Amino acid sequence: MADGSVADGEAAGEHRRDVPLFVSRDAPRIVSDVPHSARMWDYWLGGKDHYEVDRRAGETAREAYPGIVDIARTSRALLNRVVRYLVAEAGIRQFLDIGTGLPTAENTHEIAQRAAPECRIVYVDNDPLVLTHARTLLASAPEGATDYLHADVNEPEAILKGAGRTLDLSRPVGLIMFGIVGHISEHADALSIVRSLTEGLAPGSHLALYTGTDGDPALVEAERRVGEHGGVPYRLLSPGQVREVFSGLELLEPGVVPGPRWRPEGAPADSAADIASLCGMAHKP
Repeated sequence: MADGSVADGEAAGEHRRDVPLFVSRDAPRIVSDVPHSARMWDYWLGGKDHYEVDRRAGETAREAYPGIVDIARTSRALLNRVVRYLVAEAGIRQFLDIGTGLPTAENTHEIAQRAAPECRIVYVDNDPLVLTHARTLLASAPEGATDYLHADVNEPEAILKGAGRTLDLSRPVGLIMFGIVGHISEHADALSIVRSLTEGLAPGSHLALYTGTDGDPALVEAERRVGEHGGVPYRLLSPGQVREVFSGLELLEPGVVPGPRWRPEGAPADSAADIASLCGMAHKP
């Protein structure tokens, strides 16, 4: 899904599916009458794995804030840069991607294993539709592993326990949290959850975080309208709150910046994400 393109799954299907998928509990039924953020994201990017309720909520948000599509696209390009940095420069070979969303092209394991086929990746999401697609599409390179954990971000201990079946948590892990902390209703809870996750990882691990912010009133209004349509609320963070999430970790250059401005390749084009998103990466000493 980098640069906004959405594949139909053939590329992912070329990998061999020889690694079991671990699930933290029985997956609930797919709910098709309530909008879900992963499926709305898929709609904004021109995908096909969503329902009418997601399209309605997605259109409501886009009418209030047309830049939401640009934010979706730039976030996927950012993911590509982040994962490549972690593999090539930080030497990370294990990834825990929480709130992965629907699998498309250029998923975390594809980016990582292209550079280092031995990489091991665990994806975490709580949408049964994501689980269904992950079982079909998220296949590892033979040298590494790709697994899927059905769990909620509010269950950090369960996430770590499940991830530990595939990852060696005594060795550094790249923890990716893109577009997920806003789904934690209270900021104090978000800080506690991120702290629990990072404390469960080895020294040398990295946290890469991307989130929508309250810098643009139009995005605030769009999120309000999504909530009126029954969607899961997304709490837009202030810049100070984003920086606070990295407390206790060593923030890497260029610090907490808009998504398109994090280690861009070439001059980044002007984007709605410059106002309404922030990201950063930090190292666990």
